[in-house]
Amino acid sequence: MKTVIFTDMDGTLLDHETYSFVPAKPTLAKLAELGVPVIPTTSKTFAELIDLRITIGLNGPFIIENGAAIYIPHGFFKQKPAGTTWQDGFWCKTFISSKGYWLKQLDIAKLEFAGEFNHFSNMDISEIQQATGLDELSAAKAAQRQFGEPVLWTGSAERKRSFLDEMTQRGAHPLEGGRFIHISGDCNKGAALTWFMEEYQRQVGEATQAIALGDGKNDIAMLEASDIAVRIASNHHQPPELDKEDNVYTSTLTGPEGWREMVNQLVLEI
Repeated sequence: MKTVIFTDMDGTLLDHETYSFVPAKPTLAKLAELGVPVIPTTSKTFAELIDLRITIGLNGPFIIENGAAIYIPHGFFKQKPAGTTWQDGFWCKTFISSKGYWLKQLDIAKLEFAGEFNHFSNMDISEIQQATGLDELSAAKAAQRQFGEPVLWTGSAERKRSFLDEMTQRGAHPLEGGRFIHISGDCNKGAALTWFMEEYQRQVGEATQAIALGDGKNDIAMLEASDIAVRIASNHHQPPELDKEDNVYTSTLTGPEGWREMVNQLVLEI
């Protein structure tokens, strides 16, 4: 059976602290040799992924901002993917509208939660660098969000629950990642995975399994939607809890070492 791999980036394919993917390089090279697509499925922006994917050696489709949009290179499919438009040199499928509405809702939330959170559009590049550990150029790319807004919570855990409830009541679908709460509309990595797999199987004409790898709560929908779910261990939090019971695996190693461990076991050794 054909396989498509969907992978989270920070804390999964990329080390949580250093953003290195070096331990996974031999496995990535072998997957490329075998023609197995590896699709970054991330909270990162288009501006971040456009160069990062090339650095890693991935030249196929990629999913940005927690499933807000999928970008597919021309020629990946024989036909134009259904429901896409040509944008920035890719076929693009979008699932939600732009971030402007959520910025207005966050401004209203500041009346009740003043001083308890900050967010990217309110931060300068140096503040984003401090919050993320990114260099100046990478932080500037991270700030170029199209669909949602990352929130850095600084208040208590109890107040965070109240904040999440407030934003949910305002129509948001908050997703907690490794560092930030992502405020956006009704999109998730799982819905993007499902759309892509339907299109992939329609165009390829063969049964194909989806393997998803992730380490955070914002990966749950992707892991649940996959045929095989892989939870990458973390030194910073517990693996995400899933309702899915069959074909769920958890790495013993963390970050890209865990990614290599599980892909080798589930794909290459088979």
